[in-house]
Amino acid sequence: MSRARVARRIAQAAAYGGGGISLLGGAAVGLLLTEVALARRIVGGSDAVPPRADGRYGSVFAQVEPPLVLGFLGDSTAAGQGVHRARETPGALLASGLAAVAERPVRLVNVANPGAQSDDLARQVTQLLDGEGVLPDACVIMIGANDVTRRMPLAKSVRFLSDAVRRLREAGSEVVVGTCPDLGSVEPVQQPLRWVARRLSRQLAAAQTIAVVGLGGRTVSLGALLGPEFESRPREMFGPDNYHPSAEGYATAAMAMLPSLCAGLGLWPEDRPDARRGEGVLPVAQAAAAAASEGGTEVAAAGAASGPRGRWALLMRRRRRRLPDAAASGPEPADFSPSGA
Repeated sequence: MSRARVARRIAQAAAYGGGGISLLGGAAVGLLLTEVALARRIVGGSDAVPPRADGRYGSVFAQVEPPLVLGFLGDSTAAGQGVHRARETPGALLASGLAAVAERPVRLVNVANPGAQSDDLARQVTQLLDGEGVLPDACVIMIGANDVTRRMPLAKSVRFLSDAVRRLREAGSEVVVGTCPDLGSVEPVQQPLRWVARRLSRQLAAAQTIAVVGLGGRTVSLGALLGPEFESRPREMFGPDNYHPSAEGYATAAMAMLPSLCAGLGLWPEDRPDARRGEGVLPVAQAAAAAASEGGTEVAAAGAASGPRGRWALLMRRRRRRLPDAAASGPEPADFSPSGA
């Protein structure tokens, strides 16, 4: 079965309340569990608390307007686990980049929870929307890795993400989702787990894209972007725990997501699809499958029309934007207040 068809089945099961789709046989699941247990002992992970990067960025710009509010949700990757400085977290990198493009201060509110699975997104959305009294202009979600490693049915994972995106969209926020990373790129993971992890990661990433685009959000594939680079330079791209990205790894992901974040807010010039770069309008399932295989690929809705194979989607391979130094523009936690002043 093609990846597009598998992703479409997962997304449909999520939409109609299906519990899950068994894509692996019983023997493969047993092998996966055994290999995951071994890999976890090798990888180790990190219990360190991620640096808190909430605050105001872009203070060098005239504050004639209230700051843009950027919400960050998801798991340990969204929280920035694996680095020691606030400016190295993906939230800080994107907040400073957004401030530079918009020439306007940006207020970062990060509610991501290390270890979170997609079923924690409901709590995070409530915390974000109700906690500070200021609705976010845009939100970034990075989620999915823990759903794969802890065997959450993929349809359930997508349904939890869909519910979160729907609530954020109804609150007036633009949403960009960094889809499930490629777990096959984690250095200590060996075959056959590497192949299984990569397959499941890409299936989930594609299904996430179908669901998010259907709700008016955008997705950026992180898996295949980080995969080859992480595999070729693991010492630079992974942090000390051999699982979470290093500062350079987070910067790579943030550079890929910044153009999509700015485009969602109308701050990026409208580029025409370039067929030579593989860009264009495709059925959403095909676009999702293609994006899952090539990192840095954005998928967004192409109007409201749909065809026999579902909604049409625009696939773009936007050029990465170099990020400004976050230390030069924030954070300023002392200037972070519920009033949004």
